[in-house]
Amino acid sequence: MTTMRFFAIGSWTEGMFHFQKLRPFVVSYEPARIKASAYRLPIGFPVLVAQNEGTNLDNGDEIIGQLIELKFDETLLALMDTLHGVNRAEPSKGLHQRVQAQVTKNSGETEVVDTYFYNPAKLTAKATRIAGGVWQDSLAQNPSLVEQLTEKQRTYVKKLGSAKGRDIVPINDLSLYRELMKLDLIVDKGRRLALSLLGKEVYNHLV
Repeated sequence: MTTMRFFAIGSWTEGMFHFQKLRPFVVSYEPARIKASAYRLPIGFPVLVAQNEGTNLDNGDEIIGQLIELKFDETLLALMDTLHGVNRAEPSKGLHQRVQAQVTKNSGETEVVDTYFYNPAKLTAKATRIAGGVWQDSLAQNPSLVEQLTEKQRTYVKKLGSAKGRDIVPINDLSLYRELMKLDLIVDKGRRLALSLLGKEVYNHLV
């Protein structure tokens, strides 16, 4: 059986959203660490930024994540690239770039594996660096936006996200409307509402 191995943090690790999507393909996973910087995006999930990339990233932190082994499949790899926003034709324009990077396992053994690094040019002022790269503590203290949503908010975001074309999805609860606007999850286009860019990202984590 052919397998592939990649290093992950955040929503791609055991028990988290994206890991559950990969579960049927997972052969094994184990703790590992990498030298990089960790940032929290507005949605609240952490991403890796390669050391010495962008501005003020010095030499990075030693970030703990997981080394995951998957049954290799080109379709699965393409799906992972798509979910990470990889632009295969023009890598510099994508949200992430999939590259080979060295990780260290608990045994002290090193291995070079696929790693998804966030494009530093795509980091906005709302992205914050996680001190020391301890993203697990950061998520425990301040859960992601997806986890903070109420059931009513989740339900409406899912309805709006699954709407076709210019379908109108009414919102009859003024309080809910104000909450979603304050969270920057929806935009009011006059005759209809639509998901913002952040709203679309949240929707992708709900389906």
